[in-house]
Amino acid sequence: MGPAAGAEHAADGEPAPVAGGPRHVAIIMDGNGRWAKARRLPRLAGHKAGVEAVRRIVRAAPRLGIETLTLYAFSSENWRRPADEVSDLMSLLRHHLLAELEELDSNGARLSLIGDWRALKSDVVERLENAIEATKTNSRFRLVVALNYGGQDELVRAMQAIGTRIADGTVTPGSITPQMIEAGLDTAELPPVDLIIRTSGEQRLSNFLLWQAAYAELWFTPVLWPDFDEAVLREAAESFAARERRYGGR
Repeated sequence: MGPAAGAEHAADGEPAPVAGGPRHVAIIMDGNGRWAKARRLPRLAGHKAGVEAVRRIVRAAPRLGIETLTLYAFSSENWRRPADEVSDLMSLLRHHLLAELEELDSNGARLSLIGDWRALKSDVVERLENAIEATKTNSRFRLVVALNYGGQDELVRAMQAIGTRIADGTVTPGSITPQMIEAGLDTAELPPVDLIIRTSGEQRLSNFLLWQAAYAELWFTPVLWPDFDEAVLREAAESFAARERRYGGR
């Protein structure tokens, strides 16, 4: 797909940011398997094509005015998939996502992670820690990758931390506030999620950012993730810009 019809361009020829667009976009990247099946290819081919889509969108997001991009890369439920597919996904993480470190750094992007990612294999954890350290001072754009992430698990961990504080007497049940819960979430240091996108035509959150989705706008597209590009992302951002956000006030 080419540039979105009617898309504005900055003076230097680059696409202009979307006026009033979302600052923080989160994407449920769905459809790799169906993309491969439609082409009579192995599922791994779909996952590899999905990695290319990640590369395109990470480059496109800052051009559209998106400051933070959160990608649902591997859920806590994905361990239920066949062992060979999980192994392939971990291999892609090692050899592709982490290989983007140099470009992320040169473009001023900071890498952050959410989820129980430290439970992954030690070599993957070490590479991820190195990537986080190498980009921690960058401020142009933040890429957040959800690895071994589940929204329910995140909330359980936050509640367990509060429970510990109740047990030691530093917090009472009646003093618990939404702000206290938010401070214990993996996303505590991130700006609020403005827009959640799901590809492939499915219309559910699949245990992604359950607390954070409370007042996020939702946008669904039939486009399979490997086919997702800047034009589709702009369409989603423009849809967001045209909405009136009421936060339950009226």
